[in-house]
Amino acid sequence: MHVLVTGANGYIGIRLIQSLLEVGHEITTVVRDRRRFPLGNFGGTEQQLHLVEAEFLDAASMQALPAHVDAAFYLIHSMGSGGDFARKEEQCASNFSQAAKSLGWKRVIYLGGLAADEGPLSEHLSSRRRVEEILYESGVPLTVLRASIIVGSGSASFEIIRDLAEKLPVLVTPRWVHTHCQPIAIRNVIDYLTAILKHPETANASYDIGGPEVMSYLDLIKGYCKVRGLKRMFLPTRLLSPRLSSGWLCLLTSTSFPLARSLVDSLTHETVCHDMKIRELIPLELLSYREAVERALARIAQNHVPSSWIDSLAAGTLSPRLFDAIKVPEHGVLRDSRVVPLTAPSEDVISRIWSLGGSNGWPSMNWAWNLRGVSDKLVGGIGIRRGRRHPEDLRVGDSLDFWRVLLADREKGRLILFAEMKLPGEAWLEFSIEDHPPGHPVLRQTATFRPQGLLGRLYWLAVLPFHWILFPRMARKLAAGKLPE
Repeated sequence: MHVLVTGANGYIGIRLIQSLLEVGHEITTVVRDRRRFPLGNFGGTEQQLHLVEAEFLDAASMQALPAHVDAAFYLIHSMGSGGDFARKEEQCASNFSQAAKSLGWKRVIYLGGLAADEGPLSEHLSSRRRVEEILYESGVPLTVLRASIIVGSGSASFEIIRDLAEKLPVLVTPRWVHTHCQPIAIRNVIDYLTAILKHPETANASYDIGGPEVMSYLDLIKGYCKVRGLKRMFLPTRLLSPRLSSGWLCLLTSTSFPLARSLVDSLTHETVCHDMKIRELIPLELLSYREAVERALARIAQNHVPSSWIDSLAAGTLSPRLFDAIKVPEHGVLRDSRVVPLTAPSEDVISRIWSLGGSNGWPSMNWAWNLRGVSDKLVGGIGIRRGRRHPEDLRVGDSLDFWRVLLADREKGRLILFAEMKLPGEAWLEFSIEDHPPGHPVLRQTATFRPQGLLGRLYWLAVLPFHWILFPRMARKLAAGKLPE
């Protein structure tokens, strides 16, 4: 079967592709930038896996899509991209639907959100339902799977629960934590999506998918604490409105404010399965919440997290156009450049550069990096809590604390990072190993800032004293292949 997967770089997409390949399907993956797709993770499947670049906000780019598709998975969302995400989701769904109809695709499968069929919904859940309507209107047979909280390593909901439980000895619990949901393990979500291909009779129908337990959000946090053996105190309060709760989550977890606001607004609605007909159609061994948490923690402990919500471009502020302009600008910028001779083998220095940030920290004034992350959170930025996907591996598109990887050429020893923090301008941090003069390798470390007006220049002057201390020391330690103190 020829299967098309949109959102192929996303949290669900990467895992689904692996599952589809394992059962022998031919797959076309649709991505905005093929450089971000981890093709190396699917070795030996070149004959089954094809990459196509398309931007669903741009109807003209749909011309690259194939005509002969047996089933297309629609896994696109823009929830973390800011206040206009509903408009973006509607536009993407409309362009996708038109392409599906004009190209004669046989079937579309959509993973949506679980919610009540009646009553007012949050903007996020309303947008999910609107996407369903647009996909139905195309006339292409549609199967909808609606999920509640997805539990797995790297999922936004699970990582928020983990952040709260791990970092706070006392948790203030607003009223919405008593809302009920039906969490489902990511493994079971992928199983359902893969198996539904064998059931064409599900066309033009929707199915609720959930785990075996109905729980409150407070139960989810307590259940995580029990698995981890954490002793926590819970203080109920009626003072935290959804907006204040969103700010609280933004400060304490790796999520951004737009994503936190969308999630909290949705958490006031019960997300419980209204029918169980999917279980008769596709009988699975559903993992309990405890089992799902244990599996997620095991993957994290082994540094084997296939995908994470933080690596989605919707989770940050980066425009995809910057991947097309990898060269750091040279005009109208302010720059701090350091060149240091290597005192360790080149491969050791590259390995150290490739392990910057996350739990590894930064080699100079790590406290200052953390403080910068806190200040960014306070003004509504993403902060430093996102960490990184893997402690030693980087690929284009990865998030790295408050940076995004634009270029990661390990063979040439060149890494370019773009800042996604709140700034009065744009910032890049570049590392490269150069053999100049020949036989005398050096590390070139360059911080580049393109200011926006007077405020941008004043910001650069304000942080300059820190740069004079931080950057020379960082360059020397990286050139020596040293770890943070």
